Formats: sequence, C-alpha cells, structure tokens
Amino acid sequence: MRLATWNVNSIRARVDRVTDWLERADVDVLAMQETKCSDDQFPTMPFVALGYDVVHCGFNQWNGVAIASRVGIDDVQVGFEGQPTWSDNDTVEAKAEARALGATCNGVRVWSLYVPNGRTVGSPHYVYKLQWLAALRDTAHKWLTDDPSAQIALVGDWNIAPTDEDVWSVEFYRNSTHVTPPEREAFQAIVDAQFADVVRPFTPGPGVYTYWDYTQLRFPKNRGMRIDFILGSPALAARVAHAEIVREERKGKAPSDHAPVMVDLA
Repeated sequence: MRLATWNVNSIRARVDRVTDWLERADVDVLAMQETKCSDDQFPTMPFVALGYDVVHCGFNQWNGVAIASRVGIDDVQVGFEGQPTWSDNDTVEAKAEARALGATCNGVRVWSLYVPNGRTVGSPHYVYKLQWLAALRDTAHKWLTDDPSAQIALVGDWNIAPTDEDVWSVEFYRNSTHVTPPEREAFQAIVDAQFADVVRPFTPGPGVYTYWDYTQLRFPKNRGMRIDFILGSPALAARVAHAEIVREERKGKAPSDHAPVMVDLA
C-alpha cells in the first residue's frame, strides 16, 4: 500500500495537480492538509472519478484536512481526544480547529494532521501549539497502550523542523518558531512514544526538505525546511519498504509550497 501526505495549500486551486499526481504516482491513500475550504466546498468529484473515497474536515477558508483512499475509509473521526481549542477573538468561544482527521484505510489508522503554526515565539498561538502537540502525544500514547500492535500513521504538516539539518540556515531561523527547543522537544516526545519517523532513513539530510517559501527564489536555491512527516507506530514502521519526498511536485505552474511525502508499505 502506498501512503502519502501533502500540504496542498488550497485544494480548490490545486485539485487538478493533486489528482494528476495521485494517478501518476499510483497512490492508495493521500492525507491532505491546508485545504482552505469548508466541507461543502471540497472538490470531491475529481477524486471519485479516479476511484477514491474522500473524507474532509473544514469549517471555513482556514486550515482543513482530508483523506482520500481507494482501499476503503472506515471509522472516520474528526479531531482527537483532548484536542485543544482556539479562538483569535476573546469575545468568540474557543473551538477545536479543522486540524486532525482520522480514518482506517485497509487496516491502517491514518491521521491527517495540520499542527498549529505557532506564529511568534511566546505568543498565545505558540502556547496553543505546544498544548496541541502535548495532547496529541498523550492520546497517541494511549492508542498504543490499548493496542501495541495497532498500525497507526501520524502524517502531515508538523510545522516543526526537528533538527538543525532540517533547515537551510540555522542562523536565519534563530529565535523563530518551528525550531525552538520546546517545539523540538514536543516532536521528540511523540517519537519517544514509539512513533518513528519512517521517511528519514530513506531521505537522509542535510539539504533534504519538504517546504520552500514562495519568495526570494527559495526553491531554486533549495532554501527550505523539512516539516512534513510520516510517523509510524512500531507495527506500521516494520512494514515500510520505501519512502521518498517527491521534490519534483514543488515545480511547475502554481505549485503548493510543500512537496508530497510518501511511503510504501510491504
């Protein structure tokens, strides 16, 4: 089974690119992030035409996560247990954002995750990001405690570069989000909860990234970050036969600023 994740940066703007790649790459399950649409706006039919079932969680023009599968979608869950809430406005009730969607696809529990950005170090959104990651860690740990043999894939845009080699310039990002010790510790805590980065062994760095900003020729100069990951439970990690970052999909007309990341499961 071929499983992939891709921050598509607006599915309505890039549905043709996404479905074309799905067909060319022979992907069985694709988790998408930053769809930037509500459920009724998601362009489902192009996926259905290729034989995929689709589930989506989107409340407005921000965030949004989806899963497309041609090997079945069962036990769909919007949000994980304990997921923190957020509001940008003190007068508006905080609610869980469209950042986590789970479904079982051919025996694999796939979670499409769009981790909060954090915005600026020390801001309320940065605190929210750390709380979100801590809650995910606790809940994911419980899943494995309840069933150590569970095949679980935590995939998506983590908005964290876990090591210095995951950014093109340590100095450039100094004192910025994505690279601070608390964020890296939060990522490592999930790894320590037995969710391994199953892509890294096949894509060693430095200079291997998944995201490049649109400005200042960042992509041609390869000034990027590795922030999109597939973390697998022990049972899932044991099945990984191949993995890659599909850098070529960052090229061309109107691309996403992220590249797809995919694994093959034996």
